[in-house]
Amino acid sequence: MNASLKSFLRRWHSLMLPFPFANAHRLPGFLAQRRKYQTMPGGAGLRWRDSFLCLGDATATTAIDPHYFHQSAWLARRLAERWPVRHTDVGSSVQMLGVMSGFLPITFVDIRPIEVALSNFECISATVTALPFGDGSIASLSCLHVIEHIGLGRYGDPLDPAGSRIAAKELVRVLAPGGRLFLSTPVGRERVCFNAHRVFSPDMVIEMCAPLLLESFSWIDDRGMVRQEASPADAAQADYGCGLFEFSREA
Repeated sequence: MNASLKSFLRRWHSLMLPFPFANAHRLPGFLAQRRKYQTMPGGAGLRWRDSFLCLGDATATTAIDPHYFHQSAWLARRLAERWPVRHTDVGSSVQMLGVMSGFLPITFVDIRPIEVALSNFECISATVTALPFGDGSIASLSCLHVIEHIGLGRYGDPLDPAGSRIAAKELVRVLAPGGRLFLSTPVGRERVCFNAHRVFSPDMVIEMCAPLLLESFSWIDDRGMVRQEASPADAAQADYGCGLFEFSREA
C-alpha cells in the first residue's frame, strides 16, 4: 500500500472519531457540498483520494476546553506581570509554551519530550517525580493540569497512589527563595478517576505544596467560567473545576 493511499484511509477513518459513527449523519451534507463545489467555476478536478473529511467544524461558536484555554491565559498574564529572565515548565501544553517562547526563554520538562528546533525553547526529558534541578534553583516555575495524572500509568509512568504528592513535593523542592510556582489541577469532590486523573480539594493542593505560601487563587467552575481572586473554599463543592494556584517561597 503506497503512502498516498495510506493517508487517504487515515483521513476517512476520521469519520469514526471521536466515537464510532458520531459524525456519520453529516456525510450526506459533505457529499452534496462536494458535488456542488465541482459544478462551480474552478471547482473541477477533485480526486476522492485527496479528500479530507472535516464533518464537525461548522458550529455556531468556536469550541474550547475551558480549563486549558483559561489556564493558559492566566499563566501568560502572570508571567507578563513578573517578566522572569527564564521560565521553566513541567508537562504543560506545548502549544502554549511554544507561543510563549516567542517573547520569553522557556525550559520545558516532560516524560515524553518533543523534538523541535525553536529559539528560546529548551526541552528536557525527565519526570516530575525526579526533576533534574537542584534544590531552590528555579525562580519561575509552572505545572498546569499535570500532577493529577502522576502515578496512574496514563502516560507511561509507573503506578503509584502517592504519585501526585511526590510530584508536588518535587516542585516545592526546586522552587527558589522568592520564586513563584504556578500550578493548576482539577478541584472539587475528591476522587480518583482511574486512569485519567485525580480531583483534589483545594485544601489538599495547598497541603501538598506546603510550606509554600499561597499568593493567589482563581478557579474555573463547572460551567467553564473563571472566578478571579477567589477563596479556595469557593471551589470545594465543585464537581470538576480547575484550581489556579500561585505559590511563593519566602525569600
